[in-house]
Amino acid sequence: MTGTEDLHARVALTWLTEPGTRSVHRLVDRLGPVATLHLLLDGGAPDETLRAAVAARLPAGDPRTVAAEAVALTDRLGARIVSPADDEWPAPLGDLARLVLPGASRKVDRETAPPLCLWVRGGWPLAEVLDRSVAVVGARAATGYGVHVATELGYGLADREWTVVSGGAFGIDAAAHRGALNAGGVTVAVLACGVDRPYPMGNSALFDRIAETGLLVSEWLPGAEPLRPRFLIRNRVIAAGTRGSVLVEAAARSGAAQTMHRAVALRRPAMVVPGPVTSALSVGAHELLRDYREARLVTGLAHVLEEVGRIGSDLAPPARGEDRPTDVLDDDAALLRESMPRRGTISADALAARAGVPVRTALRKLALLEELGLVIRRDDGYALSRPQPPDGRASARVSR
Repeated sequence: MTGTEDLHARVALTWLTEPGTRSVHRLVDRLGPVATLHLLLDGGAPDETLRAAVAARLPAGDPRTVAAEAVALTDRLGARIVSPADDEWPAPLGDLARLVLPGASRKVDRETAPPLCLWVRGGWPLAEVLDRSVAVVGARAATGYGVHVATELGYGLADREWTVVSGGAFGIDAAAHRGALNAGGVTVAVLACGVDRPYPMGNSALFDRIAETGLLVSEWLPGAEPLRPRFLIRNRVIAAGTRGSVLVEAAARSGAAQTMHRAVALRRPAMVVPGPVTSALSVGAHELLRDYREARLVTGLAHVLEEVGRIGSDLAPPARGEDRPTDVLDDDAALLRESMPRRGTISADALAARAGVPVRTALRKLALLEELGLVIRRDDGYALSRPQPPDGRASARVSR
């Protein structure tokens, strides 16, 4: 069996049965793609559901002919087909073989096997760009807040040489892609249709830019239509192929939220950006945080990098306000400053008594407070320093 036969068989099987079909994946693992194709075409599928699916598809054409035409069309498009035998095949996609979604009742949640092959349009090696990648997903009907956050995340990740992966849809997906492109980085759009007809058409210019500097990726043959179930089938590839996934906005029922369910089940970092509790597009995001203790709340690039980066190398700085001169004060100095009268002056002895500290301690701490510009020493005692205006000039009240 040649590599060409293997590849053509994988393409034929992808057309014959929808990607993700577990029984087909098991057969390919056991028999190889060529023998699996022979078996299915001879009516030897191991279960009735698969036999029925194959029989329903066959009137549309001969799978071998369809595969040969698809391979030729792929070459004419300047795209390529990547299979597990290729060096650029992303090994993490193999984790989909063990993906089990709790309580899965729909076919799209049960048939989550790894792809048999992938169509790729763009110059980068697929495994290389996905090795250091983060998915940024969310609502199509995004708010201005969501678009802003997704754009900032896309830009920041790309600026730190991380690949930004999303689904090419309107809203959050497009904002993340554009942010990465604006940073001069690499972005990957994983499609639910052929790489020759990216959807939605309104993002055609965006897809052309991605193909020039990043990658368009699909499990479906060129010309395949963006059918609704295919978006959910596609989402497992986004979750499995990246180091982690970030959900920016999602309504109560959201395809983007399904990507996060798959990320959690695969034990990939699942990150959620919180939104206003008054927004319907925050409901799905907040419910994920409530439902999965594995999900992490993130508020920006630093948090995302901490979740997906190298241990000890990408820690987010602790959140804190602006530095103030009083931050360096010890307990006695802070107490003395708080004990100062808001107006007028006070002697060191009186201040020590008011604060309940020894006079010698008060004198030592007052010298520190004076050095920091927090108090002023006058002839009749000590007074609080007044804040200076923005231009740095001392106020008339302080200078008197």
